[in-house]
Amino acid sequence: MRIGVALPTDYYKQLTPGVNPVEYLLDQARKLAELGVSAVWLTQRFDYDALAVAALIGRELPGTTVGTAIVPIHPRHPSALAMQAQTAQAAGGGRFELGLGLSLPEIAAGYGNTHPRIRYLREYLTALRELLYTGAVDHTGETLVARSPTRSTMPALHSPVPILLAASGPLTLRVAAELADGALPLLTGPKTLADFTIPTLARRAAAAGRTMPRVLGMVGGVMTADVAGARERAAQQMDRYGKIPAYRALLDRENITDPAELAVIGDEQAMADAVARYAEAGADELIFALTALGSARDEERTWALLGELSRSGGH
Repeated sequence: MRIGVALPTDYYKQLTPGVNPVEYLLDQARKLAELGVSAVWLTQRFDYDALAVAALIGRELPGTTVGTAIVPIHPRHPSALAMQAQTAQAAGGGRFELGLGLSLPEIAAGYGNTHPRIRYLREYLTALRELLYTGAVDHTGETLVARSPTRSTMPALHSPVPILLAASGPLTLRVAAELADGALPLLTGPKTLADFTIPTLARRAAAAGRTMPRVLGMVGGVMTADVAGARERAAQQMDRYGKIPAYRALLDRENITDPAELAVIGDEQAMADAVARYAEAGADELIFALTALGSARDEERTWALLGELSRSGGH
């Protein structure tokens, strides 16, 4: 099982004034590579651009897989996103993976997009796949128009950029099974992954005559002796998700009340056990986020352990 880390690890913390966010992320990526973590994932914020940073990291760290987890689709037309993704793919020598998603309704509305969410997502992915696989598209739908004036030569340079969809509920899981190469089930614990997420993906993929998409589990956590303090910080950062109906339904499936209960916080054995649970549930890969819940030393030790677990296949 490949294990990666999502950057920035202190997502909710404001950058220190005067700090260059691109250099900050490059430094974090370099450190991860030094400690044996072979996959780096960029979270999109409202300052830097995750795809641009992914291209820089891919260029600088030849042995590292780089992806986005995730970028919202609403700010970018699929033609623009395809150009950015293919640029990152070329910069990294074919090691880029595009994780994307709908984001929250209020964020989509901020970009003037009021289309039905799932319909728009389907049309968006349909157009994007054409662009990434063939270099051109001619799509006129109910929510989206995408036409290429010329055909891009970029797809011929490397294998097509994998599309990974943030998918947790039945509707987005169906779209992932039918149109994406992988699923990123957010706020989904191992029980829900095994009992609901993976069976839903398998059923929908089989019905569409497609191969089962990859499943990349996502979990927050850190190896630390300050379990109480890290748990409190996790609650502060994750609490709002428990009030969002779609995520609340996932927590109910997992039989937990507080989103922070999903965070893996404790010693080396606790981290290894959590990785094993996700592997046993059927996750093909695992992405760790929020590894800055403890001290800087805790985070470095966590990264080193994740590198070891990744090399050993999660054992």
